[in-house]
Amino acid sequence: MSFAYWSILIAALLPLAIAAYAKSGSRDNNTPRDSAEKLSGAKRRAYAAHQNAFEAFPFYAVAVLGALTFGASAKTVGVLAAVYLAFRIAHALLYIADKATPRSLAYAGGLLTNIAIFALPMLQINFV
Repeated sequence: MSFAYWSILIAALLPLAIAAYAKSGSRDNNTPRDSAEKLSGAKRRAYAAHQNAFEAFPFYAVAVLGALTFGASAKTVGVLAAVYLAFRIAHALLYIADKATPRSLAYAGGLLTNIAIFALPMLQINFV
C-alpha cells in the first residue's frame, strides 16, 4: 500500500493528537465538549486547531482517493501527501503558538496542495 493511502490515516489521527494536547490536564470526562468551552490560551487555540483539522480532512481524503482511483501516479500523490501533512502539522503548531499570519500561510499551502492532489488526474501531471 502506498504512502498516499497511509497519509489518510495520519491525517485522520492528527486531530486526535491535537485534541489530546488541548485537553491534557482536564479532569471532566463526563461532558468533554462542555469542558472545551472552559479552555483558554494555547489549549483553546489547540482545540480550534483540532476542529480545523477535522474540517479539512474530508476534502483531503477524497482528493487522495480520487487521484489514485483516476490514474495519478502513487509516487506523485505520496510526495504531495507528505507536503500536505507538513503544512497541516505546521498549521496546528502555529495555531497553538498564536502566530496568525504564518498559520494562515500554512493553511493556504495545505489547501493549494490538496487542490493539486485533486487535480492530478485531470492534468495528467506526474512530478515523480
